[in-house]
Amino acid sequence: MKRHIAQPTIAAFLFAAGGAAPALGSPSPASITVADVVQAETRWGEAIIAIGKAYTDHQDYKAVAAQAVDTLYGYDEGPVLFKPTKAAEKEFRLTEEDALSYFVCGCVPEDHGFALQPWSKIRFENSGIIFDGDSATAMGDYFFTDANTGKEVKVDFTFEYFKGPDGNLLISVHHSSFPYHPEH
Repeated sequence: MKRHIAQPTIAAFLFAAGGAAPALGSPSPASITVADVVQAETRWGEAIIAIGKAYTDHQDYKAVAAQAVDTLYGYDEGPVLFKPTKAAEKEFRLTEEDALSYFVCGCVPEDHGFALQPWSKIRFENSGIIFDGDSATAMGDYFFTDANTGKEVKVDFTFEYFKGPDGNLLISVHHSSFPYHPEH
């Protein structure tokens, strides 16, 4: 099957809890569409914001995070390759427990709870999306706005998705890193 590549026509997708993301590019002949990818990105961003809000509001943020990881990542369906932004000693999170630790602290000592920041806004800018049969890979930048300072942090990402049993996209590959800044 030939891969289909969608280039973005609208560079920014902005949302906060309850916000909506505009459509990107043209429809794909693959079983996964651009709209599916944008919806998955929106769900991911909203989940990260919800975890931080639950933490700030002294609610059961670990349960919110467990639900988010379970519904956004494909650990229950098969292997997931996850390389978080702020991971050095244990760079790769191949289990659901390790992924959960990254977002809210847990079994990995270096983790400080990325989702506990908290973040007020997460904005995706896709550089491109590749559709390959029953999977799609999106690459670009996402921007996290600190809820306390209003400062925005830019992070590079690659997410690969497949359709889960309920029809929603699940993440099978998540690579995230800060952009390279050479020191001269």
